[in-house]
Amino acid sequence: MRLGVLDVGSNTVHLQVVDTYPGARPNPTSNLKIDLRLIEFIDSSGFIRPEGIEELRSSIKSCLSEMKRAKATQLLPFATSALREAGNGSDVINLINDEFDIDLQVLSGEEEAQITFLAARRWFGWSSGRLLMIDIGGGSLELAVGVNESPDSAISLPLGASRLTKEFLEGDPFTKKSIRKLRDEIESKLAEIIGNILSHQSTDRAIGTSKTLRTLARLTGDWADGDGKSLKLDGLRKILPKLSEMTEDERRELPGVSKSRARQIVAGAFIAEGVMRNLEVESLEICPWALREGIVLKWMDWIKQ
Repeated sequence: MRLGVLDVGSNTVHLQVVDTYPGARPNPTSNLKIDLRLIEFIDSSGFIRPEGIEELRSSIKSCLSEMKRAKATQLLPFATSALREAGNGSDVINLINDEFDIDLQVLSGEEEAQITFLAARRWFGWSSGRLLMIDIGGGSLELAVGVNESPDSAISLPLGASRLTKEFLEGDPFTKKSIRKLRDEIESKLAEIIGNILSHQSTDRAIGTSKTLRTLARLTGDWADGDGKSLKLDGLRKILPKLSEMTEDERRELPGVSKSRARQIVAGAFIAEGVMRNLEVESLEICPWALREGIVLKWMDWIKQ
């Protein structure tokens, strides 16, 4: 069975085509990723501007054309925090669904955390014990912890790397004042949920599932004697000052840092450091599966019933 997974996120519109069947792992065959930065088209009133809607329509049209070319037979479309929180998000989704005859659904933050946790659980298996999963997206941060395929606790916070960059960071390189404001925001939001997560602590493995965390793991591997497969808190603390003092152009030249991610990787690093420090996590194992794989796994479980 060939599926098209359409992920309308805060940073990108991403179509991943996978081959799978009940009981099998999703096998990627092709993908199309468009750097839309939808969150940057949201105005001060919280509405997506008309030009953002047009860019979104164009991006989805391109993804559907790629899906047809790849001969995928089923589309699994979903949207995350940017459309979830926009004042006109429902209207935009209705417009998209009517125009393209699809069923784009918005995931809640808790659903994002739960489905990403499922992907991490399937990747690492039952022998990995109680998992703590951390995912840093463009618009939100997801945390989940548990011993089963459904987590005991699943939480989403508005601490995405793109969101915080847009709202707090100024200058190039970023000013120390704006970085202090960013860190204060991270600490304030984390304080609201730390007790909940810690009550489910005593985890056996801590897992990181996002592109932001994979990029940071690679950077600590290059700069702080890491292995590139995990993100260690001490290595992250070593690279943060250097990363913060770079210009955006300088960050674009770093290995593994894409042009689109060069601006927001600093905010992502501070989010990661804040979460790991507050949860007393010394190291995160990087999981190659995340939300898109979780969507496929969940759908395949459903059709088996």
